[in-house]
Amino acid sequence: MMNKNYQNIEDKRDDGSVWINDLGRKRESGPKLLDSRYANFGDGTKSVHAGQYDDPQTGALGTPIFQCSTFFLNSTSYEAIKEGRGRDEMIYSRYGNPSQWSVQEKLSSLENAESSIVFTSGMAAISSTLLAILDKGSHVVSSRDIYGGTYNFLYEDLDRFNMSVTFTSPTDIKEIEAAINENTKVLYFEALTNPLLKIAPIKELVALGKKYNLRVIIDNTFLTPYNVKMLDLGVDLVVNSATKYLNGHSDLIGGTVSGSRKLVDRIWPQLLKNGGSMDPHACFLLERSLKTFALRMKAHNSNALALATYLEKHPKIKRVYYPGLKSHDQHELAKEQLKGKNSGMISFEIEGGDKNAHQLLKNLKLPKEATSLGGVESLISLPHNTSQASLTKEQQKTIGINDGLIRLSVGVEDIEDLILDFNQSIFNIFNN
Repeated sequence: MMNKNYQNIEDKRDDGSVWINDLGRKRESGPKLLDSRYANFGDGTKSVHAGQYDDPQTGALGTPIFQCSTFFLNSTSYEAIKEGRGRDEMIYSRYGNPSQWSVQEKLSSLENAESSIVFTSGMAAISSTLLAILDKGSHVVSSRDIYGGTYNFLYEDLDRFNMSVTFTSPTDIKEIEAAINENTKVLYFEALTNPLLKIAPIKELVALGKKYNLRVIIDNTFLTPYNVKMLDLGVDLVVNSATKYLNGHSDLIGGTVSGSRKLVDRIWPQLLKNGGSMDPHACFLLERSLKTFALRMKAHNSNALALATYLEKHPKIKRVYYPGLKSHDQHELAKEQLKGKNSGMISFEIEGGDKNAHQLLKNLKLPKEATSLGGVESLISLPHNTSQASLTKEQQKTIGINDGLIRLSVGVEDIEDLILDFNQSIFNIFNN
């Protein structure tokens, strides 16, 4: 049975096993329940159909929740374990579960990836991915503008593994290249930064990766594969906080990583050790939510552009940060890299500083004052007391967190209602 998975095997050890260099088994995409990626279809069709498992016994339409911790073992299971193919068989739900496989196939289809893994959180995805790809003594080049949890992991935890990090500007490719050392293994950046929406130059990062033989890992949470398919641009691995746009309903914590089967297979054992495997019910919620992913992202993008345009014209708004506006510092890169899909995120500064920013949030009726982003409802917050609260005021200003800065995740409400709501809120601040 074992020989069917190998080719040209000549050199065997005394116990009959083969040397690792002689292994001829090809990695298949997946793992998967069915061959149902809908690869030649659009994102709307993929969102609905890819990865879905319709139960053949009952005829139930849609992937059931496989709420079990373990599975019957058989000769196929034991053979897979012996050959190191445990990820391709149902053995134990921490290793793999039909609910996981279903949503992972949908994600792989949307990302144009060979393989994907889902995690219990975005940070579980990020930490497991980096620990799997790095080794002792490795160095990472990353961005000063990355998410606080990622920054803390890189700055505080890598040192415990005798690893190091250098933080650079996410937009200055010369500074990024200058930070590369002999022991650099990974370039880790966010495609669109929080909260100032700086755009990482992906093609240039990929070129650096090839020049210096580095892995390029991109956090694409703010853009998602609907706006930019990072793997198509040559990125090695793409991670997402599924808590945000992928789920889109503010009722789930999760994370994802997608890439080649070879690299994702390296991350899977780290997932097992870290214990961040997504549970079946959360997988069901994510797979269900992804069915409306393309519809939601289209609405987020459209609403954000309309609202950003309105805010930029308002006399009481000092500045708007949005890649779709000509005033954005990287608008030309946005046109090339985002191709009109500019995200549902906006940041802007209001006259009167933080005092008026707080009052704006209180006056609004539709956007909810809350952390996180990517929900169907608009979510609004002030970076100075949320995402960047750990920085001093001086540090905040150094990276561009000015008085009166507001971050807005634009939902899918009717855009006319959102504009009217912002109009009344701003009017009441300056006319009362």
